[in-house]
Amino acid sequence: MEAAAERGFDYHYVVQQQHMQDFIVKCAIKVGCDSIQAESIGRMLIYADERGHFSHGINRLHVYLRDLSTKTCKPNGKPKILKRKGATALVDGGNALGSIVGEYCMNLAIEIAAENGIGWVTVNNSNHFGAAGRYGHFAADKGMIGFAFTNTSPTTFPTRSSQKALGTNPISIVAPANGEDRFALDMATSTVAFGKIEIAERKGKDCVPSGWGANENGIEEHKPEIILKGGGTLPLGGIEERGGYKGTGLCEMVEILCGIMAGGPFGKNIREWIGTAQKADLGQCYIAVDPECFAEGFTNRLQEFLDETRNLEPIDPSLPVRCAGDFSKSHKFLTENVGGLVYHKSQIEYLHKISKEHNIPFFEVSNFKAPKI
Repeated sequence: MEAAAERGFDYHYVVQQQHMQDFIVKCAIKVGCDSIQAESIGRMLIYADERGHFSHGINRLHVYLRDLSTKTCKPNGKPKILKRKGATALVDGGNALGSIVGEYCMNLAIEIAAENGIGWVTVNNSNHFGAAGRYGHFAADKGMIGFAFTNTSPTTFPTRSSQKALGTNPISIVAPANGEDRFALDMATSTVAFGKIEIAERKGKDCVPSGWGANENGIEEHKPEIILKGGGTLPLGGIEERGGYKGTGLCEMVEILCGIMAGGPFGKNIREWIGTAQKADLGQCYIAVDPECFAEGFTNRLQEFLDETRNLEPIDPSLPVRCAGDFSKSHKFLTENVGGLVYHKSQIEYLHKISKEHNIPFFEVSNFKAPKI
């Protein structure tokens, strides 16, 4: 129950996963999406909420509904291969929903890796694909190491810049250990994902931690409403003195792998996140690697590394040392124990607004009761 304890049981409601899936699908179909792709949206958003990554779960539903209703993405778009050579491929996403593009491209990378040991796929003309780690898990479930990257709308101020010119540009790697255990890194290259600041404001927080965001001039700011109104995020590390230049470099690396390598927009040329709906035209990169091509015993050696790290003596006995992906795993365990997805009351209020706006019946919710730890 570590996830719940860590958050101080900051949850109010439980929603059955199927009820949430049905609600998302109905909303997407209402604005013109076909049922197959609507189901994909649901899988994408629930993946994030089930693991406690609320910034990329139903918090993003209104963005997908906006893009579908304004036709800035194609509700029936289909990715297609433009170029393929050896272990590589270039794909046109067909302006399809990002979840559809991500599923197609990672499965293609896995297929190529099964033959060549590695599959490297870049794609242009894509859309927001949710949590990057989702696609790495596709590869890990096949015994491979999966990487996923995407460029995003320019919400981040590069170090020393007073202009936003980079996205939160996430990177992810998921590697299989023994059984169901995974090393699962999924991180923004800004200090936090933009959605975490949105959630802080929705919860009525007066301020966010240092390094999260800046005002419209790129100066560090703590009030979420100021960050969200014309301001933006800071690169991983925050200001220059705290190593923000390293985060800037990582953001730029993702632009090379995604927008530049895929032949799409990059940096400040990508559409704004908030404002008039425009075609996203995002670039993404998906890599699958077969560890059997290298030293023997990869999963056993990775398991040994994970176990040794977790068993390190902690500074605070109540806060054990964790590996990447451990919080997500503990949160998923929490949802299994309480019988559904868990939400703060502000998130349910947000969904109520969507329900009324699109005239979709609301689902049943139950009160959250903390399980015994």
